[in-house]
Amino acid sequence: MWNRREFLKGAALAGGVVALPGLSGCAMGSKARGHVVVVGGGFGGATVAKYLRMWSQMGVDVTLVERSPQFISCPISNLVIGGDKQMADITMSYDGLRNTWGVKVLQDTVTAVDAGARKLTLASGGVLSYDRLVLSPGIEFMYDQVPGLETEAARDTVLHAWKAGAQTVALRKQLEDMKDGGVYALSIPKAPYRCPPGPYERACLVANYLQKAKPKSKVLVLDANEEITSKKGLFTKAFEKYKGILEYRPNSELREVDAASRTAVLEFDKVKADVLNVVPPQRAGDIAAKSGIKLINNRWVDIDWLSFESVNTPGVHVIGDAIFPAPTMPKSGHMANQHAKVTAAAIINLLAGEAPSSTPLVMNTCYSFVDSKNVIHVSSVHLYDAAKKTVMPVQGAGGVSAAANELEGKYALSWARNIWADMLV
Repeated sequence: MWNRREFLKGAALAGGVVALPGLSGCAMGSKARGHVVVVGGGFGGATVAKYLRMWSQMGVDVTLVERSPQFISCPISNLVIGGDKQMADITMSYDGLRNTWGVKVLQDTVTAVDAGARKLTLASGGVLSYDRLVLSPGIEFMYDQVPGLETEAARDTVLHAWKAGAQTVALRKQLEDMKDGGVYALSIPKAPYRCPPGPYERACLVANYLQKAKPKSKVLVLDANEEITSKKGLFTKAFEKYKGILEYRPNSELREVDAASRTAVLEFDKVKADVLNVVPPQRAGDIAAKSGIKLINNRWVDIDWLSFESVNTPGVHVIGDAIFPAPTMPKSGHMANQHAKVTAAAIINLLAGEAPSSTPLVMNTCYSFVDSKNVIHVSSVHLYDAAKKTVMPVQGAGGVSAAANELEGKYALSWARNIWADMLV
């Protein structure tokens, strides 16, 4: 018989998406009534929309506002950039939310929130009233901190590809068009940023592609951080596999970009590349940042961890990458999915006149491909600490891979299929 700790480790390794005790301990009945508007249909928004309907036994009406017609997954998108997957492999429909769960899905953009009146305005001119609002707006890029990327023309040349979609395809095309013997340079911002291991995974997958297709080429990783920020030992070993084609440079903070020449200007150096891929510094998505909600460091939303409600804006909950993270908590798709379940449970209780659970518990698993088949992972478990009023890591739970291996590659793809179904089907 497994104990709780062993269960959590096993669930993370198996790639499962699990509703854990203390996370879904809500009213779970027909007492909850009301209308919840969810803004943003990513890992957090789609999940909270589905679980509000499911856990309330269809008693809560849910409207999801999302600007894109389809969901495109950031996790697994580096495989598209590396040439191992196609965009169709990471693109899903919102039809399951509509047809199975009765979520009203609007393709639109929210332009303003009136939290006092509990109303929001849409770009199409419509106005929506709500009893509770969930913002899952993801991240916006702080281009003001990257001189040289102020214009759309510059950003069409120097891509980020940190929001899966058109730029994913465009970056892949730049790599395909690059000459053998060319230089691909990847600039990583200082943490925190969306998906801590993502840049290092991308570096590996681009190196893997170039090693096979354009072996005279080079990958330069320009990291503003002092060291690799996630899975350090495992990525250090992975980089050794690409010795001769991949060079890692820590403490290489970007100061300026010359888009025309594809040059990254650092403090003491300039790096000219054939393909320059800059991931800018990030903050909470615009609708959260501009709605009068309290921000920490003028970047991330300050929330009550029992309900994910804004600390200064009643009735407005914020989840996913937009929030100020708890200690060691990554900004990841899996974590946004878990935020969504805690929030759905809390809202259902609040609409039914009951308090949220006092012991929310969430888990996270991040898989990273170091080539087309071999994968490494990090997993963690986080439990609410009443004294600290935040979510703290559970000591001894989770962990990292012993080494990259093909079995975890199968787990990673199963994780992706499972979490997409958990959100959308």
